[in-house]
Amino acid sequence: MESPQPSAAAFRPEERDRTFRKVIFRLVPFLTLVWFLAWIDRVNVGFAKLTMIDDLHWSEAIYGAGAGIFFLGYFFFEVPSNLLLQKIGAPKTIMRIALGWGVVSVLMAFVHDPWQFYVLRFLQGAFEAGLQPGVILFLTYWLPAHRRGKAMAFFMSASAMSLMIGSPLAGFLMNAFNNVGGLANWQWLFIVEGIPSVIVGILAVFVLTNKPAQAKWLSETEKEHIAAELAQEAEVLGHREHKFWSSLRKPSSWVLILTFFCIVAGNATLTFYGPSLVQAVGVKDVTTLGWLMSVVYAFGWLGMIGNGWLSDRKRESRWHTAVAAGLGALGLLLASVFLGQHSLFGVVAALSLSAAGTMGAIPVFWNLPAKFMSGTALVAGVAVINSVANLAGYFAPQLLGTLKSTTGAYTGGLAMIAAVEAVAVLLVLLCIRKDQTAAPVQDLEAADVH
Repeated sequence: MESPQPSAAAFRPEERDRTFRKVIFRLVPFLTLVWFLAWIDRVNVGFAKLTMIDDLHWSEAIYGAGAGIFFLGYFFFEVPSNLLLQKIGAPKTIMRIALGWGVVSVLMAFVHDPWQFYVLRFLQGAFEAGLQPGVILFLTYWLPAHRRGKAMAFFMSASAMSLMIGSPLAGFLMNAFNNVGGLANWQWLFIVEGIPSVIVGILAVFVLTNKPAQAKWLSETEKEHIAAELAQEAEVLGHREHKFWSSLRKPSSWVLILTFFCIVAGNATLTFYGPSLVQAVGVKDVTTLGWLMSVVYAFGWLGMIGNGWLSDRKRESRWHTAVAAGLGALGLLLASVFLGQHSLFGVVAALSLSAAGTMGAIPVFWNLPAKFMSGTALVAGVAVINSVANLAGYFAPQLLGTLKSTTGAYTGGLAMIAAVEAVAVLLVLLCIRKDQTAAPVQDLEAADVH
């Protein structure tokens, strides 16, 4: 039995544009808030470290291991989370994720021994696993690729916004709440920033709708608009791998995994060690340090929004990913040079360049997997790419922490991670062909509809 063809209303561009604006304004701001809070709770340990490791008498290596073990939780639970999303839907999945990581974040305030730190960081990663790839998958139900770039860029820019806003906020909280109620400033940081995640988790089931056909806030015509553009995109892209295990046997899947691994290595360095790098050039006041890091992450936010906008405008992802990753690697290399010269301005400027490039590469990169796979392969594939590649977040902090403990400096580790991120540029340009990333979406008015 043939599926019904969309009505003529589905092919009026002005009406379609209004429909997709409605979808974006309904879904993306809330998803962005969820991702914002997830990142606040993921990386506030970078600020807590400034006083926590002295209070608890921990080494840099202990901190680096705990910061990175978060990504082991990601690795083991991301694919199951995305497969569960396909069964129970995005609203319930996001509720489960946010409630879990919010509670664990609050419990972080009460760690004393390294093993407690490791267990809670692992659990935090396990609960958060599936959020980013789940949202990526969720948006493919609602938006075709040529409308998804800006939405993805805005959503993923929440990571940079959380760092940009969260850095001075962390500095304020640590100054304002130090020793209040007998708790240290780093303890209050975990408590105050964990509670909003629990609240947002409860709200998810009331705000989100899993698929367009279930949306009571859309008219039938608006549902047709969405169905028509998604069907058009599927026809233009042609055959893509649907079977998960078959997709993993293809070299393209491993190119994507390795590429994102290299980008994540740079990103994890910025988020977990950015405050420590600035502190290393003489900034001791946590409020001042917070504002300086806010500047760094503001460039990351601009990179995400700007590169996503350019990628959508040009309908191109390959060069936009490669150039951005190259700038990220260059920034880390320059940071290692200026760190050796003890230049505050140089370190902040280099980290800002790296943030703009590294964070700017992330949303555009996520346009690539849908060019190679669809169906179950895309559901699990996005999660596999994210979970395996995020192991870089486990290794990069440990590398920096261990080298800092043994050599007394961050410079060598920064240079090594810059080289790793530079590999992403080579992988994209040498292993992904231009015609694999430039499938144009034809105007629906020109489609031959019968």
